[in-house]
Amino acid sequence: MCICANYLAIAQVQAATKTIVHAKANDPKENLVSNILKLALSKSGSPDTYRFQEYPDGINEARLISLLKDGAITVAWAGTKKEYEDELFPIRVPILKGLLGHRIFIIRKGTQQMFDQVETLDDLRAIKLGQGKFWGDTTVLKHNRMSVVDPVKYPNLFYMLEGGRFDFFPRAVHEPWSEVAARPELNLTVENNILLIYPYAMYYFVAPENAKLGRYIEVGFRNAIDDGSFNEMFFSHPLIRDVLEKSDLQSRKVFRLSNPNMSPQTPFDEKKLWLDINNIEL
Repeated sequence: MCICANYLAIAQVQAATKTIVHAKANDPKENLVSNILKLALSKSGSPDTYRFQEYPDGINEARLISLLKDGAITVAWAGTKKEYEDELFPIRVPILKGLLGHRIFIIRKGTQQMFDQVETLDDLRAIKLGQGKFWGDTTVLKHNRMSVVDPVKYPNLFYMLEGGRFDFFPRAVHEPWSEVAARPELNLTVENNILLIYPYAMYYFVAPENAKLGRYIEVGFRNAIDDGSFNEMFFSHPLIRDVLEKSDLQSRKVFRLSNPNMSPQTPFDEKKLWLDINNIEL
């Protein structure tokens, strides 16, 4: 009896309520990502319970990673790159099934015919596109010999596109309709037929000294994938449902690019982790 009581006391000491501080979830995509984190930890088997707290200030990615290293933030999520995977503890499960590497285009109204005539990747390479100078996507596109115009400032891309400095602006599938709608004064629309795909993963990251938490997140995330609760959350989310219905990915002409930024440790062979455009659960 005493031995059992001692074990119970030890278990109670080991279990704790821990605070997970993360960036503000201030749009539908960020809200979904924070909810997936909560789902993963609920499926992790951790003896601890967790409370979630948003960092009080809006921050850019560089600041986010700095705060993670300093311990002011517990978990961050970001598009992966080598320096993050080298310096932090990555949870190598793509949070949004690699959806951010599925790109459709904002174009000028009246230019759809230009894209209807595209039959090969070389045809697409002959058409100028716009992308931010310091974005990870820009490295991918240049690596694949696309014709890239790359201003520094994001807002300028829309005006340069309308002004004919380039002819299309590749965006992650959840982005173009809202971006066009937010700029009704510009003569822009969403291209109908082409889908550009390259490997791209958004991961959760923790600081190296928090590796135990990182392992719990990965175990829980994989458990949620295996029991179907992740797919249920992902495909039922209003943002995901809306963009998958609007984009009609299965009907588009697909061009695939390589991504030199992806680590050899990326779990490409685990098909269940990635979006299959021919098997979308709507």
